[in-house]
Amino acid sequence: MAIPRARIGDWLTRAMQRGLRVEGPVREWGEPVLRLRDPDGIIVKLVGTEAPDADWPAAPARIRAVTIWSALPEQTAAFLGPFGYRQHGAEGGLTRLVSDTDAIDIRDASGFVPGIPGTGVIDHVALRVPDLAALQGHHDALKARNASGVTVHDRLYFTSLYVREPGDTLIELATDGPGMAVDEAADALGRVLMFPPHAGNIDNLRLRLPQFARPGEERTVMRELPFVHRLRQPDQPDGSAMLLLHGTGGSETDLMPLAHRIAPHATLLGVRGRSTEEGVARYFRRTAMTSFDQDDIRAEAEAFAAFWTGALAAYGLDPARITVMGYSNGANFAAAVMGLHPGLIRRAILMRPMAVLDDLPQVDLTGLSVLTLTGARDPYGVHAPRLNDWLAARGAMLDARVVQAGHDVVADDLAAATDWMKG
Repeated sequence: MAIPRARIGDWLTRAMQRGLRVEGPVREWGEPVLRLRDPDGIIVKLVGTEAPDADWPAAPARIRAVTIWSALPEQTAAFLGPFGYRQHGAEGGLTRLVSDTDAIDIRDASGFVPGIPGTGVIDHVALRVPDLAALQGHHDALKARNASGVTVHDRLYFTSLYVREPGDTLIELATDGPGMAVDEAADALGRVLMFPPHAGNIDNLRLRLPQFARPGEERTVMRELPFVHRLRQPDQPDGSAMLLLHGTGGSETDLMPLAHRIAPHATLLGVRGRSTEEGVARYFRRTAMTSFDQDDIRAEAEAFAAFWTGALAAYGLDPARITVMGYSNGANFAAAVMGLHPGLIRRAILMRPMAVLDDLPQVDLTGLSVLTLTGARDPYGVHAPRLNDWLAARGAMLDARVVQAGHDVVADDLAAATDWMKG
């Protein structure tokens, strides 16, 4: 990254103050360089150039160069030349190509094990071309050179060509235009969330993404609370809310598409479980398939009660108008909270639930309304009656239904939950 040459000392001090491991300054190609690594281990260099010195601490304004590791450095250099780069020299195992604005350094990596896609490996290097005509010219030239695997994609705001150079690094050629100004005709510049054609169910994806606000517009800030969570505000709120508890291996956004269809004007608050099992999120640990860590359930229920209190204050939610919807492990956790903290939850939809507390609390659940949805073919369905019996015996207003499903969520769940919410 290019930084003003006079700011090398300031950047070095800043890195040291933040506990970052930094090497340098050293000189590379006659320029002062600070060498760091990002959290994924990728080498990042801050290069002192003649870049304008803006108010400190200004972020780097542009890329100075990129380094490509190649087992065939000479062939890689020859391949990149037609894209506006010329040989500049060699230094310390590097060959430098330069354009009028930046540079590419090619490191001889012969003998190294090739990288594979994943953390710490850069996917591709993108080079600018001015327009579609220039891109077509490169496309024709690559075909004439018998370059393999040339593909072109319309990205709406620009067009990209992809090809692999002889050392197997993926190279992208991307046009400068048309740019984001294509949205201006519809007065939508920066206001329309665009999705690629292969995104699948866009409505579901839109509901699971964070809500965005333009600079200067009001936005909801996620507060520091005991559980990771996501809040989604409806376009036309009616004052109600749904608090969502996912199944094993889920996340705080899993149930948002379903919840939006059940209650399109409700605020949605998704909560991520804190206990993990083989790396997947849950709300409490298991000791066997149908045996559960009782201490963990109680501890997490206590933390959830604190989260509930904090969320009400932080987001202005009305506890009388919150419906908790849980699926599988999330439903089981919600039922446990009902017993351990009676009165906290007042309305709940529990999909594929079972009782997980060994000793069900003998508490008064009067005023609690619950819909339970058991799958007719759910292998865990045999455990549902114990929960239903306890809810009814403790005074809850229970609506226990069976849907034609296994442990999965089906359209009948949506229909039943929507009907119950209207009651």
